[in-house]
Amino acid sequence: MQEQTHVHEFVASTKLAEEGDDRHNHRFAGVTGEVIPKGGSHVHVLFTNTDFLDHHHEVGIETGPAIPVGNGKHVHFVKGRTTRDDGHVHKLEFATLIQKPLV
Repeated sequence: MQEQTHVHEFVASTKLAEEGDDRHNHRFAGVTGEVIPKGGSHVHVLFTNTDFLDHHHEVGIETGPAIPVGNGKHVHFVKGRTTRDDGHVHKLEFATLIQKPLV
C-alpha cells in the first residue's frame, strides 16, 4: 500500500459573470488531492462544485507549485475557470490554505 501524502483545504469565490440583473458569482470549498511531483516541486488537483444559484458550475483544475510561507509550510496558487453552465463561465483565482495547520 502506498503511503499517503498531504492535502490542502480551500475556500474561495469565483469572479463575477454576466451583466445587469444576472450578474453574480459563486462560492466553493473542498480539499485537494494528494501530492503530484512536478519539476522540483509538486502540485495538487482539485475537483468540486460551486454553490447553487439557479445553476452550479464544476471546478476541476491543477494547482501551481508550492509557495513557501515560513515554518516549513506552503500554499498553492490556483487560477482558471469553471465549466460553462447557464451560458457562461466564471474565472477564479485563489490560494489554498496551508497544509497541516495545527502541526
